[in-house]
Amino acid sequence: MNRYDLIIIGGGPAGLAAAISAKEKGIDNLLILERDKELGGILNQCIHNGFGLHTFQEELTGPEYAQRFINQAKELSIPYKLNTMVLDITKNGREKTVTAMNREDGLLVLKTKAVILAMGCRERPRGALNIPGYRPAGIYTAGTAQRLVNMEGYMPGREVVILGSGDIGLIMARRMTLEGAKVKVVAELMPYSGGLQRNIVQCLEDFDIPLKLSHTVVDIQGKDRVTGVTLAQVDENRKPIKGTEEFYSCDTLLLSCGLIPENELSDKMGIKMSRITSGAVVNESLETSAEGVFACGNVLHVHDLVDYVSEEAGRAGSHAAEYILDWEEKEKEQKEEQEITVETENGIRYSVPQVIRPEHMEDNLTLRFRVGAVYRDKYVSVYCQDKRIVHKKKKKLAPGEMEQVILKKSDLTAIPGLDKIIMKLEEA
Repeated sequence: MNRYDLIIIGGGPAGLAAAISAKEKGIDNLLILERDKELGGILNQCIHNGFGLHTFQEELTGPEYAQRFINQAKELSIPYKLNTMVLDITKNGREKTVTAMNREDGLLVLKTKAVILAMGCRERPRGALNIPGYRPAGIYTAGTAQRLVNMEGYMPGREVVILGSGDIGLIMARRMTLEGAKVKVVAELMPYSGGLQRNIVQCLEDFDIPLKLSHTVVDIQGKDRVTGVTLAQVDENRKPIKGTEEFYSCDTLLLSCGLIPENELSDKMGIKMSRITSGAVVNESLETSAEGVFACGNVLHVHDLVDYVSEEAGRAGSHAAEYILDWEEKEKEQKEEQEITVETENGIRYSVPQVIRPEHMEDNLTLRFRVGAVYRDKYVSVYCQDKRIVHKKKKKLAPGEMEQVILKKSDLTAIPGLDKIIMKLEEA
């Protein structure tokens, strides 16, 4: 039976940043568990640049960005196990048991004081999209195609249609073009793109690849291999409009229709989950409803920039370290703590964290959020009862871009008995 102070599940950008932060805070008895054959996570297949502008003030490729954190982890002698699949996390009192397995050790049963969930996210598959037609070869998620091209050296096809304008889909439109394929069109079900504006410009507009908003695939032709797809315009209820069908011949369909946090372990633990983000509900310390279990990165909510993943994961590692270092004290403590719920309305879909305990706050807390549609010239406002504590003008807000506001501890503690704050968009 092996005992640790901290186990981090996932060795991607979130898991690495969390482990480094915890180690620097004085936690030596920790372990990273990674199911892949190498550290770095999804960044290993993201060979395009644009990473690290916030963290390192320079533009790096995905593997370069990951390597910075891998090097730090190795310099700090942080132990890790690769090719290791975590099967279960259970709690017995305050102690957690992590069950995992790999070829070398067989079944592992690990005891720990704290766990950081950093499993990342996965792509929404075709089966979740209800696209009619046969099941021919040539249909890939954009991430699978990215791995085939960038890591395995295979071309998925030569004539490509992309459904969904998430960032991976946009980046693959450019990547396939650079590799010699013809990208016919990118179709997006929503009336706005799900990707960053810079990716729309650099990956589509710079290569004259058309983006058709409010369009979807209504049929796939071909039995053995895709021979073409039919697109149609959709109405405000996202239903295809008859008479708008348009056929595109192609041999490949790439799907970039959203990312889903990998939360099977969290669900099995009975952690409270957010219906909107599909991630855990967390407090200001990024602690879930299970005491001593923290979540960060794309398993918590899907980020647009890996720099924000690393920053958030660093906070999770730091708070997990504090939890471990205060282990004995926490055992004695049984006091009631003030909890403030963050509610969102009027255009704001969600915020993270969703719960704030002022006692545990630092002077400033970053609240990250996404909107549900494209808005222009709006104010992001935060209210404590009738008092407005944030009023920030934004020229443009879009679902594909994660936004943030800073809350001050002094504003939240100034109102006795405060139990909720409200975030919303306003005209003025």
